[in-house]
Amino acid sequence: MYSKLIKGATVVNEGVSRIQDVLVKNGRIERIGSNIQPVGNCTEINGEGLHLLPGAIDDQVHFREPGLTHKATIGTEARAAVAGGVTTFMEMPNTNPAALTQELLEDKYAIAAATSVANYSFFMGVSNSNADEVLRTNEKKKDVCGVKIFMGSSTGDMLVDNYVTLNRIFSGSELLIATHCEDERVINANKEKYADADHASYHPLIRDVNACFESSFSAIQLAKQCGTRLHILHISTAKELQLFSNMMPLADKRITSEVCVHHLHFTADDYAQYGNLIKCNPAIKAAENKAALWEALLDDRLDIIATDHAPHTWEEKQLPYQKAPSGVPLVQHSLLLMLQYVKDGRISIEKVVEKMCHAPAQCFNIAQRGYLREGYHADMVLVDMRGGTTVSKENILYKCGWSPFEGHSFPARVHMTFVNGEVVYENGRVNDVVRGERLRFER
Repeated sequence: MYSKLIKGATVVNEGVSRIQDVLVKNGRIERIGSNIQPVGNCTEINGEGLHLLPGAIDDQVHFREPGLTHKATIGTEARAAVAGGVTTFMEMPNTNPAALTQELLEDKYAIAAATSVANYSFFMGVSNSNADEVLRTNEKKKDVCGVKIFMGSSTGDMLVDNYVTLNRIFSGSELLIATHCEDERVINANKEKYADADHASYHPLIRDVNACFESSFSAIQLAKQCGTRLHILHISTAKELQLFSNMMPLADKRITSEVCVHHLHFTADDYAQYGNLIKCNPAIKAAENKAALWEALLDDRLDIIATDHAPHTWEEKQLPYQKAPSGVPLVQHSLLLMLQYVKDGRISIEKVVEKMCHAPAQCFNIAQRGYLREGYHADMVLVDMRGGTTVSKENILYKCGWSPFEGHSFPARVHMTFVNGEVVYENGRVNDVVRGERLRFER
């Protein structure tokens, strides 16, 4: 593998931005410093005027393979990820069949090894009846990102509401447990109340604030009782924020939280324009929730920014509200969206890197990724903060072929993405020869 030398980029890492050179050799960061001179067979890349960030790590995506490949595949969505500066993803188990056995989980790793241009890991799935199988994952805790529990509405056999099962897994899992928290009883009562709902604007009334709070509260109480390492996904309400703390550093937290880009960007007012295109679970809610989420992100009650990337076909999203599936494709545009907020003065670029790169690596104990450090894997993204990206059907790489951001112009551009030192994306083109690596965890 040839060496690469990125010269004169503004390196954003661990709270500091400074102009530096970065030398990459054999897939790792060999040296970071000033006036590094190339030696031997080295490709020099001009980084002047560009920002070099660690590759983003998305801890929650749905890439739909196996079984739902008319919506997406691991290969197609990984291509979209690297085009957006996301070099690493952790994918959810609600495929068809769901990843509820060790064999089915390993099948997904095999698909990714053959097709993914990004680095990857997959969550082990939980049902009411597979606790023994889930606890077998303890044997591979250095090779699997975590256990995923849907403590709320889901598809197939993945709604977990049996408290014997929950207690066994919360008590016995040696891996991080990630939860989707919405209370099924609250949701069902609201469905009866709004039985005639005919538009996505009803979605935050059915999957309301109380549904989220009651489930998140229960998960946290159970985790405290059992001593569980708990991570609650896609926080969407102001009320839930009282459950999280910024009184200790992330490394010391046993209970952590995630916010998704669509909950930071859209509000319930946007259903009038987008309808089912922004229908997702948990629902995008009233504007006061968005404001509270931003405040909690900036003061570190919320730990990670992710996407919950969940593509469906355009035809599926055109169905009547109650039949249209929930989920939004986002992984190609999440970093660009946050860089837009940097340009708007809402958040610093150092904070974006903290929440999208450093924090996921620390939260999941990912080995040697998420930072620009000598000796670490060279997962990096060069972004042009002076450029622009207009989203169009021609440059959307999701298999579903649509985005709620179509026609929107972001005031930044992903210039080049590196995965393990290889250029995997450059100026609109994906290098399909590159293959990502399976993540390893320091547990």
